[in-house]
Order: sequence, then C-alpha cells, then structure tokens
Amino acid sequence: MMLGLRQKLTLGFGGLLVILVIVGAQSIAALSRLGQSIDVILRENYRSVIACQEMKEALERIDSGVLFTLLGDSPQGEALILKNKGAFEAGLQVELNTITLAGEGEKARLLRDDYGRYAAALDRVKDATAPPEVRRDAYFRTLLPLFGRIKATADAILQMNQQNMNDANNRARQDARAARRQMYLLLGLGTLIALALVVFSRRWILRPVRSLIKSADEIRRGNLDLVVPVGSRDEIGHLAESFNAMAASLRELRRSDQARLARVRRATEQAFDRLADPIAVLDLDGRVEVSTESAREVFGLRPGASVRDLPPDIDGLFGRALAEGRPVPPRAQQKLIQQFVGGEERFYRPEAVPILDAGRQPTGVILVLQDVTQLRQQDEIKRNVIRTVSHQLKTPLTSVRLAIHLLLEEKIGPLNEKQAELLIAAREDSERLHIILNNLLDISRLEAGQARLDLETVSPRALILDSLEPFRRAAQDQGVTLAADIPGDLAGVRVDRSRLGFVFGNIITNALQHTPPGGKITVSAEEEGGEVRISISDTGGGIPEAFLPKVFEPFFRVPGRKESQGAGLGLAIAKEIVEAHGGQVGVESREGQGATFFFTLKKAGGTGAEEPHHE
Repeated sequence: MMLGLRQKLTLGFGGLLVILVIVGAQSIAALSRLGQSIDVILRENYRSVIACQEMKEALERIDSGVLFTLLGDSPQGEALILKNKGAFEAGLQVELNTITLAGEGEKARLLRDDYGRYAAALDRVKDATAPPEVRRDAYFRTLLPLFGRIKATADAILQMNQQNMNDANNRARQDARAARRQMYLLLGLGTLIALALVVFSRRWILRPVRSLIKSADEIRRGNLDLVVPVGSRDEIGHLAESFNAMAASLRELRRSDQARLARVRRATEQAFDRLADPIAVLDLDGRVEVSTESAREVFGLRPGASVRDLPPDIDGLFGRALAEGRPVPPRAQQKLIQQFVGGEERFYRPEAVPILDAGRQPTGVILVLQDVTQLRQQDEIKRNVIRTVSHQLKTPLTSVRLAIHLLLEEKIGPLNEKQAELLIAAREDSERLHIILNNLLDISRLEAGQARLDLETVSPRALILDSLEPFRRAAQDQGVTLAADIPGDLAGVRVDRSRLGFVFGNIITNALQHTPPGGKITVSAEEEGGEVRISISDTGGGIPEAFLPKVFEPFFRVPGRKESQGAGLGLAIAKEIVEAHGGQVGVESREGQGATFFFTLKKAGGTGAEEPHHE
C-alpha cells in the first residue's frame, strides 16, 4: 500500500509524539517516587529525629535542675525543671503521633511509661520537706537510673529514624538512577526517530519540491518542453502530474499565441507602412521593434536601430516619456527636425508616447515624427501676408490718423457737435487699429528672429518692482491688493527691460481686469536650476481648463468674458518675447480659483539653453 504524504508525516510526527508522551509519563512517575521518598525523610522520620533530640536535651536540663535543688538552690532548679519538663512532654507527644517504623511504637510506649515513673520520682526528690538524705537516696536509686533508661530509649528511637532516613535516601538515589537511564533510553530512541524523519522528509518532500522549483525556473526561462518525473503517488506526485499538465497547456497556448502574435505583427507592420508620418515602436532600451516605411527611409529607424543614433532632442523625449509615464511633446523652444527627402526640405515635430501595461508601468515608447512641412509653409505664408498687409496698411492709416487729427484741431474749419463726435470715434478706432498693426508687426519680427533685444544684466527683484510701480494706483482704485514675494538673493538675469516691461504689463493688466474688488495679485520669483521662474497669480474667476492650451494663440480671447479693448495679441506677443529670451511661458488655472501665469528667464552667465540670436 502506497502511503500518502499526510500519512507519512503523521507516522513520523506521531512517533515523536508517542516518545514525548512516554518520556513525560516516566518523568512524572519518577518525580512522584522521588517525592514520596523525600516526603518520608522530611515529613515522618525527620520529625521523630528532632523530637527525640529535643527530649534528650530537655531531660538533661531537668536533671541539672534536680541537682540545683539538691544543692540548695531550689528557685533556679524549680524554674529549670518546669521549663524543660514542658519541652520534653511536647517532644514525647510528637513522637507518639509520628510512629512509622516497626518496633518504634513499643519503644515510644516504653519511653512514655518510664517518663511517668520519672515524673513521680521527680516530685519526691523536689519535696523540700523531706530530709536531704531521703531526697538524695531517691535521686540515686530511682531518678538517675530512669534518666539513663529514658535517654537510651530516646536515642534508640532517634537511631531507628536516622537509619530509615538513610535507607529512604538510598532508595531515592536508586530511583533517580533508574529514571535517568530510562530518560537516556527514551531520548536516544526519540533522536533516532527524529533523524529518520529528517532523512525520509528529504526523500519524501524536499527532493521532489526542489525538482518542482527547478522545473518552475525552467518554465520562467521559457523552457516549456520539460517533463517533471513522477516518483510517487502521494500529494507530491499529484502535484508533479498537475505541473506536467500545466506545462503541456502552456506549450499549446504558446503555439497558439505565437501564431496569433505573428499574425498581429504582420498586420501591424502592413498597417504601419500605410501611415504617412514616420512612426517607430521602441523597447525599453531604445531599440526599434516596428517602424513605418517613411521612418526607415527618412530617419533610418529600421528594426534593431537605436534611438541614440538620432538627434539628442529625440533621445531626450524618449527618456522623459519613460520617466514621466505620459506623452511628451517637444518643448516650446525646441527646434523642428530638418530633413531632406528627395531633394526637398521637410520639417518634423517629434513626440514620444509611452506604452503602459496594466500596472501603469512603461514597456516601450511610440516615437511619432509628425511631418509639419505644410503647416510650417502655411505659417510662413500667413506671417508674410500679415507682415505685408500690416506694412501696406500702416502708411494709409497714418494719413487717416493725421487727417482726423487736423480736423479735430479745426485747422481746416470749424466742426459742429455731431461732426466732432464722429471724428473722436474715428480717432479712437484708428488708434486701436494702429496698436493692432504695431502688435502684428512685432509678432512677425519676433517670430522671424528680427526683433532687436538690448540685453543687460539686472536684478529680478528690481525688474519686478519697477514693472509693478505703474499699476499700483490702478490696483488701489479697483480695491485690489498688489503684492510682491521676491527673495533678495536671486541671481541676476539677462533681459531687455522694455520688452520684459511689455510682458509684465500685459499679464498684470489682464489680472486687474479679471480680479474683483477685495482680491489680490501676487508676483513671486524663485530659482530653478539655471533659470529664474517668475509667477503672477490672481484671485479672479480663473480660466476653464479647455481653453488653457489656447490662451497664448494670436487673436484668442476666452469666451464669455467681458469685452476689452485688445485684439487678443498681448499674450501671444508676451510668449514670443519670453521665448526670444530663451525662456518658457505657461499658465495654470482652475475655474473659480484664479489663474497663475509664469515665465522663466536665464540667469546671467548660466548654463541654460543657448543665447538667443539678436540682430
């Protein structure tokens, strides 16, 4: 009959339990016998020995008291006799109550009888009215022989009990030796059983478990063709059979999965080849796994190629996508990638999108290189049109402004009230149109890199405080608090004061327009690496999240807000000015909780992005 693992373990541990029970029972029995022997020594014989010893000592003191009375010192003798007579009688009573040995009772009764006669003779000897000769004769003839006999009897009882104590001690020693031998035997037997259990447990449990662990490691490495040998019909054997069945199922799944993956891969590659933009799927090491035809032809992103061979900007996007776990577009000031395809100049905007597993951990990156050549051409055409139209409109607008000015000055003739009102309205519209044209020209020059920047090193604190000064009266009139939180030890920055004044002016003007009375506008600054970050926060109505990406676009104004005199170009110009300084601009806001506009400036002599080009 094949034993199961449970029966084997029960057999082994049951044997140890039986040995433990036997050892415990033997220990209890031995301790009981030793306890009985010790009880005999302490409880019975020891009390008799002590009682006999006390009787002997009391009898000797009584005899000393008798001698005192015979010699004429009756008070001291009487006191000594009275005190020790009670002690003797107490010891005699103890002995009579603890008779445990054969012959001890007879001697105890003899002791009692002799003491009775001794007490009677003692009274005669103590009688002070009797003649001294009679008293001495009674002492030597009666009392003294009884004294010797009583003392001898008590000594005999003492010797009997001492001998019994020795015998009990020897028996206890023999019992202890016998118990020790039994313990050694049982412990040796238990040790042999335990060693046997250890040996068989290695054979029954550990060896098959190690085999299963090795098999699991092989499967983890991808070896699904192994078969675990089944060496028994116990639970371990059933586990090995289940393991083999699992490996067989995994082999079948692998075959079906490999076929499905091959089919999906072919379909993916064919679909990729139909895409116009260069796209590549990269693994965690930056190696290309799948790529579109345009990615292979334009950028050399063939399977096995490394992203490290591409421009550093693309490699940086790959690293950021893995680190941040979210799509990473290029930074605002990052240049487009220029490539020549078939002799034609084309421009690409890179973007990295991480591939996340169910646990939101990156398993790869999709690199998208969007062809923005047409958009760039359209932007260039738009800028040229705006620049051309702005220049063409500026001259006639100047003439219109001059004519309106002359008419309002009544250099040509007097005006009636209605004519003056119409000309004033025309002057305001012409001035507004003049500002719009100048802003459009500024945007065109900034985008084209033709705007001249007069850079100087200034303190951020001084720059911010000077820029805030023109707005303090307006803030006070509106009931808005204008505050600055600027450390005094910030590093200097390289800026064009007048251009940065426009940035501050535009953002603070917007903040004042949208902050109700009782609100607050706070300007703060802090160092971030090689840059200084300046933030302007207000407690106004905030900007809806859907409109945040558009606030820096030309002509954009948040819908539903009160109309302003601007054309929606101020923030676009501010963005171009900041980026012309090599910095970045952005906005953070929640509707109903105010907005924070921020921009960065490079430290003077810092190691940020390369210096902007100025003409």
